[in-house]
Amino acid sequence: MKVALLIPTFNEIVGLRQIMPKINREWVDEIVFVDGNSTDGSIEYIRENNYTLYLEKVPGVRRAMIDAINTIESDVIITFSPDGNCIPELIPKLVEKMREGYDMVIVSRYGDGAKSYDDNIVTGFGNWFFTRTVNFLYGGTYTDVMGIYRAYKKELVSSLDLDKEITYTTPEKLFRTRLFWEPILSTRAAKRKLKITEIAGDEPKRIGGEAKLQTIKWGAAYLYQVLREKVWWR
Repeated sequence: MKVALLIPTFNEIVGLRQIMPKINREWVDEIVFVDGNSTDGSIEYIRENNYTLYLEKVPGVRRAMIDAINTIESDVIITFSPDGNCIPELIPKLVEKMREGYDMVIVSRYGDGAKSYDDNIVTGFGNWFFTRTVNFLYGGTYTDVMGIYRAYKKELVSSLDLDKEITYTTPEKLFRTRLFWEPILSTRAAKRKLKITEIAGDEPKRIGGEAKLQTIKWGAAYLYQVLREKVWWR
């Protein structure tokens, strides 16, 4: 089993300088960055440290992530944020759990005593609400359906149609935003009854970069996606 660490960035130079030295390159087989055309030195840092880099060609990180995924050789993807929200030392534990045969392993910010130190009252409620909704509608047992920090088989990107624009077109047009796939990945994985588990992991406060949350637009668009799945995707 080969593992790729896939890291989206946009103006994350502060986090990169503090977080990347904590990641042992031997933990994974590939480290790949997808950058949204940063202007703060992030691109230069990535290149200077000889990491693989894909630059966003059209607006929206999702399409650049798909381009990167289509070229990596690994069987498993770990998506990771370098802004301080993800604890690097949990990477080996994610790899270990995937070797046990899981389709997806999520680092839960709310499981077994873990805590998000980056939540506010709105995002905390939103995470709780979406997790309960997916569990209720699709029989999941999640404690965290929204977080980026997770490992999953690369084949899920195609088998769950995460790489198909039709998965996102309508909610993006309706709510004038661009989406990534964590909520719909969690939803479809539960719907397909895939082998899923979680490990507990705190979410520290952000140490750099700008928060990119579009709370109202994303919340509405993701809710549309999750509810639509009951009658739309098979």
